[in-house]
Amino acid sequence: MKKLYLDVCTICRPFDNQNNMRIRLETDAYYLVLNGIQRNIYEMVISSMHFNEIESIEDIREKVQIVHLLNVHGREPKYDYKKVRERADELIIKNFGFADSVHLAFAEQSADYLITCDDKFLKRSKKMKTEIEVLNPIEFCIKEELI
Repeated sequence: MKKLYLDVCTICRPFDNQNNMRIRLETDAYYLVLNGIQRNIYEMVISSMHFNEIESIEDIREKVQIVHLLNVHGREPKYDYKKVRERADELIIKNFGFADSVHLAFAEQSADYLITCDDKFLKRSKKMKTEIEVLNPIEFCIKEELI
């Protein structure tokens, strides 16, 4: 079973303004991925960084739904936190943001793919050698022939 690490911006995509075509397409792709997770085709790997980021969400309904989703479908494997911290520090030096660095460091230890809707994160990841493939939800769905 392939292990997927979805960052918080991807999990929150259904709460974004769906009048934008790109957002709507990424939301549809996210739901295809989520359906695969719910049917046990994929495993959703999560980390403590998910919950740290979710704390800053102001919309209570959104926050509750996302926490519920992570609690029901997310699996938090054992991590070597020293390695995560060291790798995140390397990534910060390479101009990744703090949250992106931590997500990527966790994902590299535990998942087959990291899925994000963040263009800057995608571009930086593709420019450097990462230990995991980083894709947006649409790219992942095409690769997996979900659409």
